[in-house]
Amino acid sequence: MLSILLGSDNLSKQKRCAEIIAGLQQLPELIKRVLELNGEILSLAKDLYEEKSLLLMGRGYNYATCLEGALKVKEVSYMHSEGILSGELKHGPLALVDENMPCVLVVLKDNTYTKCHNALQQVIARHCRPITICEEGDTDVQSMSYKYIAIPRTVDCLMNILAVIPLQLLSFHLAKLKGLDVDCPRNLAKSVTTE
Repeated sequence: MLSILLGSDNLSKQKRCAEIIAGLQQLPELIKRVLELNGEILSLAKDLYEEKSLLLMGRGYNYATCLEGALKVKEVSYMHSEGILSGELKHGPLALVDENMPCVLVVLKDNTYTKCHNALQQVIARHCRPITICEEGDTDVQSMSYKYIAIPRTVDCLMNILAVIPLQLLSFHLAKLKGLDVDCPRNLAKSVTTE
């Protein structure tokens, strides 16, 4: 909030700052709406929990979302997962994509939409059945997806807060379906120790 207020001191950025503040005020209600998708996410987890690997792809703000989602999947379900910058798809990761590799793509209507849409087309061309996290009403992405989780729209820089929730719930359900204790993941230290 402080950085937004400091940024609003610049006349050219006041509209953007007001937009972000309004988005922050709406965020609790939007988070509730995403949490209501839990049943869909559980259904998705039932399709994925026996898989060996999971690729998560995003770009821009949502590259970090995919890294966080991949980390949570590894931490609690012990499934190999990688967060991949969708723009780097042709530099190696595309070789892993086929009909047997589950891929989750975050395709939101921000300034990276066209490039993420292209990545979606690339994985489809390799016979992958993509799972997408997209915006409500994005029928184009939804029609191209094997399965999708549609989240509500907010300011672009806040969308990743909403987009990471389905990935966190997915990792939770994957672990529970495997009979794992999500509260005590193995080999995970919550503090740093030094000698």
